[in-house]
Amino acid sequence: MKEMTEIRAELKERILGGISLEREMEDDEVRELIDQTIMAEGRRMGLTLAMKQQLSRELFYEIRRLDILQELTDDPKVTEIMINGKDHIFIERDGRLFRWEKEFSSEEKLQDVIQQIVAKCNRTVNEASPIVDARLANGSRVNIVLAPIALNGPIVTIRRFPEKPIQMDDLMRFGAITQEAVDFLRKLVIAGYNIFISGGTGSGKTTFLNALSNFIPKDERIITIEDSAELQILGVPNLVRLETRNANVEGCKEITMRDLIKSSLRMRPDRIVVGEVRGSEALDMVQAMNTGHDGSLSTGHANSAADMLSRLETMILMGMDLPLSAIRGQLSSGIDIIVHLGRLRDKSRKVLQIVEILDYSDGEIRTSVLYEFQEEGESEDGKIRGTLQKRNTLAHGEKLRAAGL
Repeated sequence: MKEMTEIRAELKERILGGISLEREMEDDEVRELIDQTIMAEGRRMGLTLAMKQQLSRELFYEIRRLDILQELTDDPKVTEIMINGKDHIFIERDGRLFRWEKEFSSEEKLQDVIQQIVAKCNRTVNEASPIVDARLANGSRVNIVLAPIALNGPIVTIRRFPEKPIQMDDLMRFGAITQEAVDFLRKLVIAGYNIFISGGTGSGKTTFLNALSNFIPKDERIITIEDSAELQILGVPNLVRLETRNANVEGCKEITMRDLIKSSLRMRPDRIVVGEVRGSEALDMVQAMNTGHDGSLSTGHANSAADMLSRLETMILMGMDLPLSAIRGQLSSGIDIIVHLGRLRDKSRKVLQIVEILDYSDGEIRTSVLYEFQEEGESEDGKIRGTLQKRNTLAHGEKLRAAGL
């Protein structure tokens, strides 16, 4: 009996020969063609029923899906997929890293999968432009780095989001936030406080932003602006989703976050939700918050709420040479609340601080910690115990009063 790799290659060649090039074949038609080919050749090749079923699934994934990655992207327990070249694949499952036993048959096959991913979201990646952010059909975030930047083969990182967006009730059940803090944040969102979510990599910023955005009244017009569309805002009929675009060889002009934020201001938004602020677009976002677009939300990378303010200052300076006093004045009047998230040593994600921006005084932005996570030890299985405790009362209640809350 031939090796399975030879059998699969022979069957694939026959199946590809049977696929019509005159029209786009549906997935069901391709599945039927694969099954017919396997049934016709199976006895000659000495295949068992289990082998036929396995080959049917693998060949369909290879021809119409993401080859060996499809199994991982379909697994709800896998939250991260890290591909370091064709034969080094690592996954994060249930918060822990593992090396996966499977690998791509060749670097060419991995390159084919990469081009399939970027083509579906109208992006390009090649030696001339070797870095790209993209997304899968299920909303998973994809980052790709090719040679000559990546020295050990194509690098692909896939952050998989749950098919059913995590809600605040789920976060409370996981122990990430308390009922009291959720009720408080719900009122702030409804009243139109500008809220910024900070945290490190993998701390759950996008998940929390999704959950928080569900408190926005459903009769408002929301515009989301993202580098690569990930947000899953539900139940809002008047929702506009905008996504950046890279320049390409066909002469398409690059559309940046700054371009989208500026354009969104002319689209009569009630609220603007910026997926993540990474650079000079921070200036446009803060200006939008200062020009009547109350209730805007955004996220950014930082190690603490104080660090987030410092990073925003730096990002604004990347966009315009302004005096630090002017920048701090804009930040203090634009952002009302910073919610800081963290990933603790037991891999759990929690809200660590809710901080109010008070004002700009004596050259500094003054803040007040409203809620703070207080660690209380560890359980026998290594889980961190603690609660999000109230520290201070909200100083600026004007928007709450105006909203009748």
